[in-house]
Amino acid sequence: MTEPDDSAEEGESTLPHTSAARTAKLASLPLGIAGRAVSGWGRRLGGRSSDDVNAELSARAAEQLFDVLGTLKGGAMKFGQVLSVFEAAIPDAYAAPYREALTKLQTAAPPMSTRQARRVLTEQLGTSWRRRFAEFGEEPMAAASIGQVHRAVWHDGREVAVKIQYPGADEALRSDLRQLMRFSRLIQAIVPGTEVKPLLNELADRMDEELDYRIEAEHQRAFATAFADDPEFVVPRVVASAPKVIVTEWVTGTPLSAIIADGEQARRNEAGRLLTEFLYSAPARASRMHSDPHPGNFMITEDNRLCVIDFGACLRLPDGIPYGLGEITRLALEARPAELMAALREHRFVRPDADVAADDVLAYLAPFSQPLAGTTFRFTRRWMQKQATRVGDARGSDFQTARSLNLPAEYLMIHRAAAGNTGILCQLEAEFPIRAIAERWIPGFLPPEA
Repeated sequence: MTEPDDSAEEGESTLPHTSAARTAKLASLPLGIAGRAVSGWGRRLGGRSSDDVNAELSARAAEQLFDVLGTLKGGAMKFGQVLSVFEAAIPDAYAAPYREALTKLQTAAPPMSTRQARRVLTEQLGTSWRRRFAEFGEEPMAAASIGQVHRAVWHDGREVAVKIQYPGADEALRSDLRQLMRFSRLIQAIVPGTEVKPLLNELADRMDEELDYRIEAEHQRAFATAFADDPEFVVPRVVASAPKVIVTEWVTGTPLSAIIADGEQARRNEAGRLLTEFLYSAPARASRMHSDPHPGNFMITEDNRLCVIDFGACLRLPDGIPYGLGEITRLALEARPAELMAALREHRFVRPDADVAADDVLAYLAPFSQPLAGTTFRFTRRWMQKQATRVGDARGSDFQTARSLNLPAEYLMIHRAAAGNTGILCQLEAEFPIRAIAERWIPGFLPPEA
């Protein structure tokens, strides 16, 4: 293998990681929206229809959203990736431009320079890192929020994926999340139908784990062992790891985003079933839950298995899924408000000082359990939009009921994973026997006597 000359690199790109530079870039989002709103008001006065002006403003906001979140990488892009899962909740009148822009954030970001990549590899794997590879592709195959992936051949002949963390990613991630939190209310207006601040809080809480690839490697090894030789799932084995580099087996397949874009209905249904089976079976099989469900982390292989390729955000569940989750879901389905309220209080989902009627809580939760009411369910964007509108209407009773509810810390990542999974199912418009998955893998969902 020919060793490239590290000193011959030109045009080295930089990741803007200083607080001032990144703040200015992120501040352009709300400022841009405000400026376009003023110009749009002027065009309406000039005689253009509101629909035409609103469509143009949405398209430009989406374009700016992708440009800013994508080019900054770090926490900005990570936030965009999480946000992309919930595009199914965006009202149809706004959805088209956001769908395209947010989907790009799942797999695309400007790459670091070759010199930067080599420097990180030297720091993490040693000065003789090239000898560990029979071949190494200098051009990245994919770029994500805090790292990019290169295709290579390990010294023993195995094809591998080499994920390299961007220099300064840790500093950029912390800076981004601080600044995005400041602008959370204004960003809320960019993507209707989502709750921005809770997403940012959760990302901040998990930041240190996602920055250490050794933790990701530990998670991936546990999943790979649990799902080894599984007929329905593929988890690439970890070959080597360091704090900012992880090497895993290479797997080829069709990205889930491609199936969302133009997959046949039967393939959509099967992808949705596999995704849900993986999410809810993993705690029992691997004592962990995969908690970063966006389409860029999944693909379908040629033999129709679901391949999972990113384990940066995982929740350790040594005792499996908490019993309370299944119990509360079952009681909501069975329309038993008094027992539901008792279970919610027992598991700390209702604030101790909350004065809320059991019937109101049932009315709030029952629609979320609807997919499990029958043998099968068809997830649709319209269904998700209806739920987002229902709970997001500040004038409605469900909005007021939600203010009395609490999300215990131990359920935070489970909620993110379940909500993200549902978002993808609605993007897929998938229909499959979801109740059987719940009965098999969610403790408490079946009555105690069953």
